[in-house]
Amino acid sequence: MDRVTIADIEAAVQRTGEAAVRTPLLAQPWSTGRPLWLKPESLQPTGAFKIRGAYNAIAALDDADRARGVVTYSSGNHASAVARAAWLFGVPATIVMQDSAPRVKVTATAAYGAEIVTVAMADREREAQRLAEEHGRHIVPPFDHPDVIAGQGTVGIEIVEQLGDVDVVLVPVGGGGLASGVGTAVRQLRPHAAVVAVEPELAGDTAQGLREGHRVDWPGELRARTVADGLRTQPSELTFAHLTEVVDAVVTVTEQEIRDAVHALALRSRLVAEPSGAVAVAAALYRDHELPPGRTVAVVSGGNIDADLLAEIVCAG
Repeated sequence: MDRVTIADIEAAVQRTGEAAVRTPLLAQPWSTGRPLWLKPESLQPTGAFKIRGAYNAIAALDDADRARGVVTYSSGNHASAVARAAWLFGVPATIVMQDSAPRVKVTATAAYGAEIVTVAMADREREAQRLAEEHGRHIVPPFDHPDVIAGQGTVGIEIVEQLGDVDVVLVPVGGGGLASGVGTAVRQLRPHAAVVAVEPELAGDTAQGLREGHRVDWPGELRARTVADGLRTQPSELTFAHLTEVVDAVVTVTEQEIRDAVHALALRSRLVAEPSGAVAVAAALYRDHELPPGRTVAVVSGGNIDADLLAEIVCAG
């Protein structure tokens, strides 16, 4: 199984260009437990890191394949990323979303003119495959593709360029594309830094898999319990193979810790984060004893949260 290399990620930097924002590193003076910086991917045009991988994957297609259009399946952030990337290239996009996808993410996807097909979560990938075959279009998976992983890895290159002496990088993990790409970049450019993946306890399949040395499957109804809707997926064979090589540890956080991190980001950091985007910060706040010491970067992977949920979390605090 071919692994993504630092050369692939460097090529993705050139492909994505201005389509993806080079997000800043923000020092957090309120963090008393450890020196902490945030990488706010919530500031991307689509509100999440996914634009990096989606744009890179579509840019890597030859002109004829790209012109026929693309298809994907996603709970939301990848959906809007593919829709925007297709819009930038002027090609059609069909997005298969589950019927429980957050309203804010459905609205964002529709804004780019993509065709949205709604199905049950278990049917998304199968329906996307059917549509791709029917219309002769290319599938851009949410994480299970080298070009997508390479695009997400550009986050890791930026982190090392912005904080050359980083000691710990905390990155959310669901399907594993972001953690695989970031881990690959950091491992090559800053070998002594620890890459720690973070996921909800209620969707802790990656933690179990790395403990046991093989990929494990958790039923969808178990993973669906977490408020972190973007992390309800699980690694593929491709991403799990990357994770076993480039991630030093996996930390899990509770639902309350995730909500508290959303609250802290809103009021202390002045950043809007969705629950999936806040898990790395939750680890910095509540799992300090499980983390290596030193200068730490937490990737805030997205900020697409329904207003009602944000208000509930902020007011509850």
